Amino acid sequence: MTDAIAVQDGFDLIEREPFLDMLGGWMGEVENGRGRLVLLAGEAGIGKTTLVREFCARQADRRRVLWGACDGLHTPRALGPLVDIAAVTEGALGAALGRGEKPAGCFAALVDELETGGPPVLVLEDLQWADEATLDVLMMLGRRAEGTPALVIATYRDDGLGATDPLQAAIGSLAGAPGVRRLALPELSLDAVGALAEPYGIDGPALHERTAGNPFFVTEVLAAGSGELPATIRDAVLARAALLDAPARAVLDAVAIVPKRVEIWLLEELLGDEIEHLDRCLASGMLHGEGPAVAFRHELARLAVEEAIPPHRYVALHRDAFAALRDHANGGSDPARLAHHAEAAGDGAAVLEFAPLAAEKAAAVAAHREAAAQYARAIRFSDAHDLRERAELLERRSHECHLIADFDDAIAALEEAVECYRRLGDKRKEGGAVGLLAGTMFCRGGLEGEADETARKSVEMLEPLGDGPELARAYCRMTGVHMDADDAKGAFEWGARAVELGQRLGDPELRIISLNDLGTVEYLLGRASGKGKLDASLELALHDGLEEHAARVYINLCWAATRTREYEVADSYLAAGIDYCTARDLELHRFYLYAYRARIELDRGQWDDAAESAWFVGRDLRSSPDARAPALAVLGLVRARRGDPEQWAALDDAQALTVSGGELQRLGPVAAGRAEALWLAGRSDEVDAATASVLELALRYEVPWIVGELACWRRRAGLQDDLPAAAAAHPYALSLAGDWAGAAAWWRELGCPYEAALALADADEEGPLRQALEELQALGARPAAAIVARRLREQGVRGLPQGPREATRNNPAGLTRRELEVVALLAEGLRNAQIAERLVISEKTVDHHVSSILRKLDAGTRGEASAKAAQLGLVGSATE
Repeated sequence: MTDAIAVQDGFDLIEREPFLDMLGGWMGEVENGRGRLVLLAGEAGIGKTTLVREFCARQADRRRVLWGACDGLHTPRALGPLVDIAAVTEGALGAALGRGEKPAGCFAALVDELETGGPPVLVLEDLQWADEATLDVLMMLGRRAEGTPALVIATYRDDGLGATDPLQAAIGSLAGAPGVRRLALPELSLDAVGALAEPYGIDGPALHERTAGNPFFVTEVLAAGSGELPATIRDAVLARAALLDAPARAVLDAVAIVPKRVEIWLLEELLGDEIEHLDRCLASGMLHGEGPAVAFRHELARLAVEEAIPPHRYVALHRDAFAALRDHANGGSDPARLAHHAEAAGDGAAVLEFAPLAAEKAAAVAAHREAAAQYARAIRFSDAHDLRERAELLERRSHECHLIADFDDAIAALEEAVECYRRLGDKRKEGGAVGLLAGTMFCRGGLEGEADETARKSVEMLEPLGDGPELARAYCRMTGVHMDADDAKGAFEWGARAVELGQRLGDPELRIISLNDLGTVEYLLGRASGKGKLDASLELALHDGLEEHAARVYINLCWAATRTREYEVADSYLAAGIDYCTARDLELHRFYLYAYRARIELDRGQWDDAAESAWFVGRDLRSSPDARAPALAVLGLVRARRGDPEQWAALDDAQALTVSGGELQRLGPVAAGRAEALWLAGRSDEVDAATASVLELALRYEVPWIVGELACWRRRAGLQDDLPAAAAAHPYALSLAGDWAGAAAWWRELGCPYEAALALADADEEGPLRQALEELQALGARPAAAIVARRLREQGVRGLPQGPREATRNNPAGLTRRELEVVALLAEGLRNAQIAERLVISEKTVDHHVSSILRKLDAGTRGEASAKAAQLGLVGSATE
C-alpha cells in the first residue's frame, strides 16, 4: 500500500497554495486587530478539511488551534463543535455548556476563551450537519467578526444546500457583514489530474471526466491501483477497502459505524485484541489518527464502508457501541449519541430512555429542530399500548415543530395525541390538546374557520370539568383569536374570563399571557395603557425565562407599533426581538419580526433593505401566512414603485395566501398593496374589486389605519366612500378631506417620504405637484412620477425634469449612484457575491440592483449590460 500513501501525500495540496495564502493574509488582518470569519465552501471531497489542516499545521507552533466539528448523526448533537472545543480549553465555555446556557451565553463564553493568549485559529467543521444552536453561534460570530479576536474558519458542503436549509439562511443573514469572507474551493484542473494519473497508467482526461476533478474521488481511484475507472465514489472506496485482509476490514467496519471519529478506548471495547490490526488500516491511508481517536480520511469513505456492512454485523456493532458508551464514564453523558446507536441496534427501550433526554437537552439550548427530531425518534419506538407515554411524546414533538414553523408535522402530532387521550378517557388532557391544536392551526394559515371551531370546542370540552389551567389557557386562546381578528369587543370579553380564572388559580404564566393579549388590543386602539401592559408582560416573561411568551410580546409590540406608524417604538424592540428569537431558534416568531421590519423600511423609503427583509420571509414556506403575505406585499410594492419586473408574481403569491380567509393583519396589507400597484399600472378600474370586502371588514372592526389606507387608494382610483366620522387614521383623514398639505406634513414628520409625496400629488396645483414630482424622482419611484408628470403636462406645464435629479442626471440611462457602482463591477466580471463583498451590502440587494440595471439599459444579460454601460461612458463614472 506504499503507492496509495504516496498518492495521498503527493497531491493533497495541489492547486491549493493560493488558498493557503489567502487564509494567511486574513490571519495577518486578525493579528492587526480585525477579526475574520471565513466561510469555506465546497462539494464533498473537494479538500476543505485537508486545506484547513495544512493551514493549521503551519500555524501550530505560533498560535493555538481550536477545532470543533459537527458530526453525521441522524440527529446532530446540540452545540457539538463547542462541546469539542470546551473539552480542550476546559474554561469558561465548558462551564457555560455545563450550566445549559443558551447560544448567546455560549457565544460570550467562547469569546472569553478566544481572548486568552494571542489570536487563535478557530475551526468549525462540517456545518452542513450543524444543529440550530450552533448556527446561532455562527451568526453571532459573523455579525461580530471584526471584534472577535480570532480567525474563524467555518467549513460546509454547498452541494445540495437548499434555499430553505437553516445553514443557507444563516449564511444569507451574514451577507455584507464587514468581517466575513467567503472562500469556495474549485475542482482540480484537467492538467492537474492528468499529471497525477500519468505515473499510474490511467488516462488523465478520462479520470478527470469521471471524477469531475474531485480530489477525494481521484485519490480513491489511484489508491485502488486497479487501472479501471470506478463509476462512483462508493465503488472506488470499496475497491480500495478490498485490498485489506479480513481482520483489517473488521477494524474498518467498527470505525465506520461511529460518525466522524471513534475514540481508541471505544474501539478497544468493540474489537478486543483485534485492534492490533488497526495499524494496517492506518498504513493503507483509509484511516488516520486524530489524537486519542481515529477516523476515515473523509466522511464519504466512512459512509461507503458503513453501507456495505452486512446487516447482522451492523446491528451487533451498534449494540456493542451503545453498551460501551452507556457504561463508560464519559460516553454516557451524551444522550444524542446513545440514542443514535440504540436506534441502529433496534433497542426500543434504550431509544425511549435516551431520545427524550437528548430532546430536552437540545431544547434547553434552543436547538428546537434537533429536539423535534429526537422526539420523532422516540415516537417511532413508543409502545402503541402505552397511550399516555405516546401522547406526551407527541405533544412535546408538536411543541418543538411549532417553534420551528413546521406546522404540518405539529398538527399531525397533536391530532394523534388528541386521539390517544380520547382512548384513555382523559377528558381534561384531551381538551387541552384540542386547544393546542387550535393554536397551531391558526399559525398554519388556511385553516382559520377550522381553527376557530377547534378553539371553541376546547372551551366546550373543558368548562364542564371545572377550573383548571387547561381551561384558563383555552380562554386565553380565545382572547388571542379575537385579538388577531381585530375584534376588540370579543377579545375583551374572553380576556376578562382568562384574567379572572388566572387570578383564582394564581398562575403567573396566565398573567403574562393576559397582559400580552389585552395590552395589544389596547395599543391597537390607541390607548396609552396598552404599551404599559405589553412592557410588563415582556419584563415578566424575560425574568421567568418564558422564551415563547417573550417572543410573542416582541411580535405584538412591533405589530401594533408598525400599524400605528410609531416607528421609533418599533425600532426599540425590533432588533432586540430578532436577536432574542435568533439566539433561541424561534423561527416562527423571527419571521414575523422580519416582516414588520420590511414594512417599516418600505415606509421610510429604504427600499433595498425592505426588499431584502421581505424576501427573507416570503421565500421561506415555513413562515406563517400572517407574516409571509404582508412580506410578499412589501416585496411586490418595492418592485411596483420602481417599475421593476416581477411585481405581480410577489403580489399574486400574497393574494393566494388570503384566498382561504385570514385576519386584517394579512388582508389589509395585501389589499392595499394590490390597489397601489393597480393604480400605478393604470388599472384603476380594478381597485374596487381588490379592496371593497377588506374595507368593509376594517370598518366593521373599526381599524382606522387600514380603513384610511384603503379609502385613499380607492379615492385615487376615482371611488367615493361615505365613511363614518373618525373612521380613518389622521393623516389619511386629512388627505380624504382635501388637506394635502396637512397630510404631507404629517407623513414627513413620521418619516415616510413616499407617502408625503403622494399626499402632495393629490393636489391640483402646479407647486405641490412639481414638488411631488421631484420627491418621487429622487426616490426612484418612476411610475408614480410618470403619473404626476402627466397631470402637470395636462395642465399645460412644460420644462419638467425628465428623471432623477442629482444622482442620475449625468448619465443617460438614469442609473442611481449605487447602480453605477454595481455596473462598474459587472464590467470587471464580478459575480453578485463578489460585488456584495466589495460594496459591503447583501447579495440579495445586489440582485435587485442588477435587475434594475438590466431594465434601465434594456439588456438581456449581464454581459450585454456591461457592454452598453461602456458604450454610454458609464463605467467608472460612479467614482468621478
